[in-house]
Amino acid sequence: MKIAVFVKQIPDPSGAGALDPATHRLKRAGVEVVLDPGDAYGVEAGLQLADSTGGEVVAISMGGERAVDVIRKAMAMGAGSGLHLCDERLAGADALTTARVLAAGVAHTGAEMVVACTESTDGYTGVVPAAVAELLGWPSLTFAKQLELNGRTARIQRQTPAGHDLVEAELPCVVTVTGGINEPRYPTLKGIMGSKAKPLETLDLAALGLDPGRAEEEIGHQRVVAVEAAPQRQAGRVVEDDGSAAQLIADYLAELKVI
Repeated sequence: MKIAVFVKQIPDPSGAGALDPATHRLKRAGVEVVLDPGDAYGVEAGLQLADSTGGEVVAISMGGERAVDVIRKAMAMGAGSGLHLCDERLAGADALTTARVLAAGVAHTGAEMVVACTESTDGYTGVVPAAVAELLGWPSLTFAKQLELNGRTARIQRQTPAGHDLVEAELPCVVTVTGGINEPRYPTLKGIMGSKAKPLETLDLAALGLDPGRAEEEIGHQRVVAVEAAPQRQAGRVVEDDGSAAQLIADYLAELKVI
């Protein structure tokens, strides 16, 4: 069985993010970029499933030329192959377009299962994995804190305020995992060296059958018109208790129509 794992290259979250003044989007050129920390949990979850079933993990990433680095890191961790979805026309692609491209990539690999983190650290839309599932016509198991595969049935534990839910689906399916699901392994020197010999395929939009010249509706972009600084929070009202504080607070809450 082939398991696809989504990986994404993002600006290092430990650094100070900056916006491109021309596009108002997150600046990615000329900054330190890393594998999204959340994706490491997805890679580990996929590898554990592959180890228990005799399957294989293929790491899939959509991004510019440097996105190859995070695919190589996933292969250094143990993924057997990689797929790089790269096309200059995808710069600024919105979440739906990203999902369409990733879904086409999954179909290309022949994978029967997708594992992804819940949301990316740089975008936080949280909708791409579910959109991929919808486009593929597969069930979606979300927010897994535990994941196991029994034959053709995937089962997760989804954490809730009251405990956890058990959710199952037959393959093929898409699973999103949370940070507490495992402890990602570190790439070994042997794994790093071996990753260089593993197959890594690069496809553009035309190769995926998503040529915008042929089907304009298949690719879309979002445009940020303007960015403004958030207004500073105003200082709160200080009440000194001289015996009338309770009444002053009650009057204030009534003024705000809280009570």
